[in-house]
Amino acid sequence: MVLRELGLDFETIHLNFSEGEHKASEYTKYNPNGRIPALVDHQYNDFVVWESCAIILYLAEKYDREHKISAATFDEKILQTQWVMYQTSGQGPYFGQAGWFLAVAPPEERNPTIAERYQKEILRVFSVFESVLSQREWLVAGKCTVADIAFVIWNVVAVGLLVKDYKGFNFEKDFPSTHRWHTALINRPAIAETLRIRAEATEQFKRQ
Repeated sequence: MVLRELGLDFETIHLNFSEGEHKASEYTKYNPNGRIPALVDHQYNDFVVWESCAIILYLAEKYDREHKISAATFDEKILQTQWVMYQTSGQGPYFGQAGWFLAVAPPEERNPTIAERYQKEILRVFSVFESVLSQREWLVAGKCTVADIAFVIWNVVAVGLLVKDYKGFNFEKDFPSTHRWHTALINRPAIAETLRIRAEATEQFKRQ
């Protein structure tokens, strides 16, 4: 998403998890944690960065010189980092656990009780967004920045799957400001294109 927002040239290499490609040595030489994503910057001595939010901050710092989608002032940069860190600590882990216990784990390991704990946490995170976004349009700097973009993927998964049928969940009604913000994000051309390609790749792997 950030690469497209900044108009940078890049190549995407998809890995097949079912075949363990993310654990193969040719990938773990870039990301020793054996997870996605990893970035190799061929324009900067093949510099390698892994972890989604580290990549986002790297791209913003190195290539967004005009601050199109990143904060410009010291104060704004600190707040931008604050929100990106919240994605790594408050959104990603809990939304991911909900996904595991609801849909990814083998049937015998799925646990509705544990899943509900994480579904409740998803709604709590949405309430954090709502408390802030009811006061302003974007999280930081009065514009769309990487602080907002960092949350897109897991919010898409949450709304479309993780809490879609949870106790009468109604995104627009329950969290109107968060819904407005999320809708604005996914309708940005660069983000919409990324989500389209991601959906196609997911379907392709399902058919294999």
